[in-house]
Amino acid sequence: MTDKRQRNPIGGHVPVAGGLAASGISYADDIGAEAVQVFVANPRGWATTSGKPEQDEKFRDACAERGVPAYVHAPYLINFGSHTQATADNSVSSLRHSLRRGREIGARGVVVHTGAATGGRSRETALAQVKLLLRPVLEDLTDDDPWLLLEPTAGQGFSLCSQVGELEPYFEALGRHPRLGVCLDTCHVFAAGHDLAAPGGVKRTLDELEAVTGPGRLKLIHANDSKDVAGAHKDRHANIGAGHIGTDPFAELMVHPATEGVPLVIETPGRKEGHAADVARLKELRERR
Repeated sequence: MTDKRQRNPIGGHVPVAGGLAASGISYADDIGAEAVQVFVANPRGWATTSGKPEQDEKFRDACAERGVPAYVHAPYLINFGSHTQATADNSVSSLRHSLRRGREIGARGVVVHTGAATGGRSRETALAQVKLLLRPVLEDLTDDDPWLLLEPTAGQGFSLCSQVGELEPYFEALGRHPRLGVCLDTCHVFAAGHDLAAPGGVKRTLDELEAVTGPGRLKLIHANDSKDVAGAHKDRHANIGAGHIGTDPFAELMVHPATEGVPLVIETPGRKEGHAADVARLKELRERR
């Protein structure tokens, strides 16, 4: 393992239909992944599964043997700012399930979207509900559990957190809990208005992130180019170098002090060959720095 790989492992979100180890590890190997992200439940539903202990053990062992850190992405329906009681209740149950399954498979973190204020309620009201619902989940975490990683969105609708500065009230609502971290999606933050492609754009964005959350909170980067321009508030991922962000900003990400030890995981369009090409492209950019 090279120093540059240790500083920024590069990998991807891998499909696990057929089994975490049977499908996920094989796919990770085929695309050259040095880090992996998986779903442990239906990403677009509330149904949960208990998992298979044999697959969990094989997945943990395979990741350990390869030195590959693993992460879980919680379902997309989760929204702790929702005005609907059923959604709020299901969000808690779903996130607790992802955290439990994350612990069972040895994941370092569980990524969850920061959500939106729905039903015409104010941001303050929604954040008060975030505090009420999420703090107990955080308080139940131990050092053996994954980090809870907040992922700001692209700024659609009444998003609670899209621009980096909006992480500050979110962190405050959650008492800056010691197991609370950030997953920064490059497409999302670009769409939210942080122009990573502009001169100094990456440095400004990461400097602000550290200023509002404190050092060491950035734990994962979703490395995605954007099909739309900066500030478009559209969550449309593009392959690395095929969108409006371009390639150089990804190289800049990998030398900023805030990204020391932080993996980059792609969530780009296409199939295995395209994903392998994106992973290889990011590795080439890493070697340039």
